[in-house]
Amino acid sequence: MRTKLIFTLMLFIGLGFNAEAADKHRREIRGDKYFFVYSFEKAISWYTHAKTLTTEGQRRLAESYKNLNRFEEAEAAYAVLTERTDGVVPHDYFDYAMVLKTNGKHDQSAIWMDKLYDAKPNDIRARDHRANKGKLQELIKGNGTFTAAALSMNSDAQDFAPAYYKEQIVFTSSGTRPKIRKYKWTGLPFLNMYVADVADGQLTGIKLFNRDMKGKMHDGPASFSTDGNSMAFTRNNYDLKRKDRVVNLHMFFSTLSGDEWSEQVPFALNNDDYSVGHPAFANNGSTMYFVSDMPGGFGGSDIYRVEKNGSAWGSPINLGDRINTEGDEMFPFYEDVEGVLLFASNGRFGLGGLDIFQAAKNGSGFDEAVNVGAPVNTAHDDFALILKNSTKKGYLSSNRPAGSGHDDLYSLTYTELIQERTITGVAKDESGNPVAQTQVVLYDEGGIAIDSASTMGNGAYSFEVTPNKAFKLVGTKPDYQLASTMTNTLSQDKEVKADLLMIPIPAPVVEDTVEAPIAIGDDLANKLKLTPIYFDFDKAELRPDAVADLDKIVKAMNANPNMVIEVKSYTDCRGTKAYNTQLSRKRANVTEWYIKSRITGKGRTDGKGLGETNLTDNCACEGTVVSTCTEGEFQLDRRSEFIVVSK
Repeated sequence: MRTKLIFTLMLFIGLGFNAEAADKHRREIRGDKYFFVYSFEKAISWYTHAKTLTTEGQRRLAESYKNLNRFEEAEAAYAVLTERTDGVVPHDYFDYAMVLKTNGKHDQSAIWMDKLYDAKPNDIRARDHRANKGKLQELIKGNGTFTAAALSMNSDAQDFAPAYYKEQIVFTSSGTRPKIRKYKWTGLPFLNMYVADVADGQLTGIKLFNRDMKGKMHDGPASFSTDGNSMAFTRNNYDLKRKDRVVNLHMFFSTLSGDEWSEQVPFALNNDDYSVGHPAFANNGSTMYFVSDMPGGFGGSDIYRVEKNGSAWGSPINLGDRINTEGDEMFPFYEDVEGVLLFASNGRFGLGGLDIFQAAKNGSGFDEAVNVGAPVNTAHDDFALILKNSTKKGYLSSNRPAGSGHDDLYSLTYTELIQERTITGVAKDESGNPVAQTQVVLYDEGGIAIDSASTMGNGAYSFEVTPNKAFKLVGTKPDYQLASTMTNTLSQDKEVKADLLMIPIPAPVVEDTVEAPIAIGDDLANKLKLTPIYFDFDKAELRPDAVADLDKIVKAMNANPNMVIEVKSYTDCRGTKAYNTQLSRKRANVTEWYIKSRITGKGRTDGKGLGETNLTDNCACEGTVVSTCTEGEFQLDRRSEFIVVSK
């Protein structure tokens, strides 16, 4: 079995008796026994000969086909599963979509990812699909950064997860020895760590890395400090009552003294209830990235960072939703020179299976992850990429069909890692004259403000951004209409031009600003008889229809220079309470900023994000409650109010 899948299958271990068990055919029960010990061929035989299958049994049949890379049969099994009316869960939509993508059926895969979004609109996998599905052809084409070539040492064994060790490469392999105990899943020997010399990019002189580290089951992958004197590696923790049953992964450390490696020391976070593995040292071993499905993550397996304090490791830090999803993030590698994390994920939009992503270090966190595209990524599993900045070369693991069988190793060359792009533009009027002192805000494709600039006399601005993303620029200046334009960095161009057209606001017609007396506690928007200030779903960006009404609030406040208001912003019920509170704060901040930048005097506004409180139409959807409200009814809750505090 490829150790990359142990995390995933832990979802099925130890489920025990369930509500369907009493209805199971005896052959399904026999199939379950083989499924739990990863003997998928036998599990399939029993499942397919059962008169009927429960929803759980149909799911396990589909999983068994998928785990054996029998994707056509897996697709057919998932089609049957998703037609059922009982027991089907949103994750089934995701698994079906991934199998369809591996089979090259991208359009059908997109349909099931859209179903996942409809069922779980805050699912990171579904949202990433929505945001990036238009980039499929760009990913297939690639951007010319990488080239990949199969290594001559590849065979029908499993060879994957390379690691730099001094001037050599250590990798994980099932080897080719026929007279040793084999693993039921693959029919191949258990995995061990091997070491190889490097000659012209090829791996030669392959031998067992260290016989003393050879365990009873799977060993590997490993990672080494820059000086080669410290190592961390992954090993199965297994159930001694079932010697062929993988329970989860543990990590161990060893140090080199002379020519001898020390006795293996277990990682303090090892736990029999979840997996910990796939180590990746950074900063010469003082920092480590690793993978775990420990409680408190986003789902599946997540990537964590931990720092070394003296001789002990500190508390693990989850890398957050810019990296992790409800799917599986695995095989991290940190490139120290440019500060880039590379990892494999099946939870972000890609070409199929596990894809390689990169994310640049940004303070204590990382920028948004970017799919590196072809030829690194294919419709199959592409993972465990390592790079060396000094040579612009590296290695990759993949089970793409063009290989020698199972997982193979590929050599890589690349031209650049951080592919910076620049958005440049000029704020100008209808005559082409530059408009100085224009405040330009850059929004990402999720509607989050990520940078801003104020133009000088030439009206110019520029922003450093990442490739393969969509952006929106919004320009504001008193006495001008709000200007906006969309752009993207999908092409290979280093610089993207995006100008802003600034149109002056006509001189206002003199009229009474307020039609009724204003009292403390009033909603100023109601008093001015304005259309409510609404937001799009899951967005914190001001809509064009809201800007005109906000200008009227600005006008009223300038006519009443002592007036102080409190901006209250809300969300609808969809999403968690914590997420909605955060989103409403962003809405309050952008609304308050627009008003504050245009009124006289300071300290006259305050913004509060109140999340999904004070719903207008009782459109609640907490816990197991499924709201029947329409999108129009949800819209009424995504609003801002303008409460008069003093006048």
